[in-house]
Amino acid sequence: MNVYDFDETIYHGDSSVDFYKFNLKKNPGLAKYWGAQIKAGADFKRGKISKTAMKTIFYRYFNSLENHEALILEFWDAHRHNIKDWYLEQRSDDDVIVSASPEFLLAPICKELNIHLIGSIVNPYTGEHLKENCYGDEKVKRFSEHFNLEDMDQFYSDSYSDDPLAQYAKEAFLVKDDEIKPW
Repeated sequence: MNVYDFDETIYHGDSSVDFYKFNLKKNPGLAKYWGAQIKAGADFKRGKISKTAMKTIFYRYFNSLENHEALILEFWDAHRHNIKDWYLEQRSDDDVIVSASPEFLLAPICKELNIHLIGSIVNPYTGEHLKENCYGDEKVKRFSEHFNLEDMDQFYSDSYSDDPLAQYAKEAFLVKDDEIKPW
């Protein structure tokens, strides 16, 4: 099986950021969360809070969304073109996405692509992380809950933060835009 990070790997951009911008255009009132979001980002950079805590604060804007499922489907209607062509050309039914983005956000596009998904478990109504953010070593833990690490043929990511998971692949690749290089 081949395993992929999602954002900036098979998707042009960051889906969580794009979803936020999508919702901000529809509801400019979400700007009321900026103060807390900026403070959380700064606190994370200073090492005062974890990435999971920072993202939970960022995702609090989910409280102000209505018709979550419809919004997510509308988002993917407008953003499915961001799935990279090189990925679509090699996609296989046993592919696995392991992403720090919320599972509920990526679920519709992964279902459409008929691929497996492991993402961050986030409450879509409150933004609360129900498990540790699926990042770094956590990706190895989460993947091994569902699959055998030894079954990973190829791994693709845009970031060396995924090195803990890449170490288990028979081959690993670093993706920058549409360029793919050996890890």
